[in-house]
Amino acid sequence: MSELGIAQLLPPAAASGVAGSTARRPDDPAKIRDAAQQFEALLLGQILRSIRESGKGWLGSSDDPTGDCATEFAEEQFAIAMAKQGGLGLADLIASGLQREGHD
Repeated sequence: MSELGIAQLLPPAAASGVAGSTARRPDDPAKIRDAAQQFEALLLGQILRSIRESGKGWLGSSDDPTGDCATEFAEEQFAIAMAKQGGLGLADLIASGLQREGHD
């Protein structure tokens, strides 16, 4: 699965390693939800990859490197689609926890 980019999930100051101001800005709920969805997609992709690498394969087996590349891409896209449709429900839990934490 290609990296979704940790830099996309972190505030610009944290992503670049530059110390920012200590004042905390209110988080945008849409950004929180998007980051939580990306995390869930990453987790789902890892689960699918683990299944494939265990030899049991969920899309069948292939000894062709081109097929492996296509399978990895399919896993990535499937994981993203699953996360957008609710996946395991982790994105909702994470987003609600982060939004609630921001109001404490």
